[in-house]
Amino acid sequence: MKKGLFLSLEGIDGAGKSSHIDALEALFAGLGRSVTRTREPGGTALAEKLRTMVLAESMDPLTESLLVFAARRDHVVQVIEPALARGEVLLCDRFTDATFAYQGAGRGFDAAVLETLEGWVQARPTGALLQPDLTLWFDLPPEAAAERLAGARLPDRFESQPVEFFRRVAAGYAQRAAAAPRFARIDASRSREQVWQQVEGVLAERGLLGMHPGSQA
Repeated sequence: MKKGLFLSLEGIDGAGKSSHIDALEALFAGLGRSVTRTREPGGTALAEKLRTMVLAESMDPLTESLLVFAARRDHVVQVIEPALARGEVLLCDRFTDATFAYQGAGRGFDAAVLETLEGWVQARPTGALLQPDLTLWFDLPPEAAAERLAGARLPDRFESQPVEFFRRVAAGYAQRAAAAPRFARIDASRSREQVWQQVEGVLAERGLLGMHPGSQA
């Protein structure tokens, strides 16, 4: 049985990360891996209801953070851990790094409180903290992201924030990336083909396009 592989895709709204999930799913399926794709907030019936509230309803940063982590807990228990236990590749459109970037850096909420919630929600029986094996960070200047989003659809409560908010969010991602080797920065300002080449390059460099470490023949 192959070892589960957890990949998260991160970036500010408009960075283009979501457009590469189809290609990642096809890539790993072509390698003979079973793939589960999901998103945050969301991924379960309960978490999707909480996502709707977070994206549409006005609330203070603490309430927002609590709802995000409540959704994450259900997601971890119902989807993420079972998929990894089955030896699948799990592709997640955002995970906890987004909370530190958006609620922490963007909203200015206390990072220490977020770390406490992270410890509660992502604790594993071994005592380790559930984190992605690889985080693909699609880095794009906020001004460029705003241009991409302009007129694309009716913006939600986050997408309608001013550029300065996304500058703080981008800085939050950069801080997380500097502290965690699992991050791989993708220059999302390039063409779609060039961005995908970077993604494939990272996967190859990390040894994820062949037999995954810990798997059995």
